[in-house]
Amino acid sequence: MKTPGYITADQPPTASEYIALRCKVGWDSVELSTAQNSLNSSLFNTTVRLDGQLIGMARVVGDGFMYFYIQDVIVDPDYQGLGIGHMLMARVEAYLASACTNGATVGLLAAKGKEPFYRRYGFIERDGETLGKGMCRFVGE
Repeated sequence: MKTPGYITADQPPTASEYIALRCKVGWDSVELSTAQNSLNSSLFNTTVRLDGQLIGMARVVGDGFMYFYIQDVIVDPDYQGLGIGHMLMARVEAYLASACTNGATVGLLAAKGKEPFYRRYGFIERDGETLGKGMCRFVGE
């Protein structure tokens, strides 16, 4: 798909590009081999480029049957607010529409302040009453 200068592709970025984009948004760097193994283990990857430069990416991880997690929706800060995130989510949503069966769960951990973005795609915040709020653990911290 081509949109005014932006090129989307359903393929992973290189491990080096992934690390650089993570760092550009203030996330921790990871080892090159860790990045490569992580990208290779994804169920789905999509990228947005401008003049060959990676400016956004998203991926889906999970078991591919019952559980799908949207991961690493990242847009270069220089290009945020231009609809790149929506381009990425359109590709993610298309993948999920073809991969998920009835009863599948799609989850994500939204970055602080990004909840309104994901609400547009039907995600809800867990209030802790019925399902609990959810939890996570960061290894090595």
